[in-house]
Amino acid sequence: MALRPPQPHEILLPVKPGFIAATLVFALLANLLPWSGVALWIMPDFLAVTLLYWCIYQPRKFGFAAAWLLGLAMDIGDASLFGQHALAYTLLAYAGISLHRRVQMFGIKHQVLHVVPLLLLTQLAMLLVRMAAGADFPGLTYFVSSFTGAALWPLLVIVLELPQRPRLDPEHPAI
Repeated sequence: MALRPPQPHEILLPVKPGFIAATLVFALLANLLPWSGVALWIMPDFLAVTLLYWCIYQPRKFGFAAAWLLGLAMDIGDASLFGQHALAYTLLAYAGISLHRRVQMFGIKHQVLHVVPLLLLTQLAMLLVRMAAGADFPGLTYFVSSFTGAALWPLLVIVLELPQRPRLDPEHPAI
């Protein structure tokens, strides 16, 4: 099976809930890795990007409660202000579910243009909560990770749709 973007005429198999859960746990663990140096500020929020993918491509199987619980788990794991990720991920889930039909109409390259502002909104929500609690503005480099997350979007779409693609039987090729 080739790594290629999904075709508009392609009908995908139903996604298994266990696969959704596994990808979200993997993304949470990737966020909690001990990043340092330059990698720390360019590292995307893997959980936010994965959460956004499932909100856009499976809005009936993934919702606000899951986003909120994942945000609380991220707050605990990151030892950050309790509720900042929960609020930001809930806003991201709302935006992703609201815009899912619009985003799916576009090709992967144009979807990135929708993903960037959604990830920026997520980071802005977290920043506003931190600043309301007394933190200083970290500078514009704080927002770089939204752009690296959007740059990973095409690869994420291709990889997460691989298990959903039907297997072609070599004895009975498609017409």
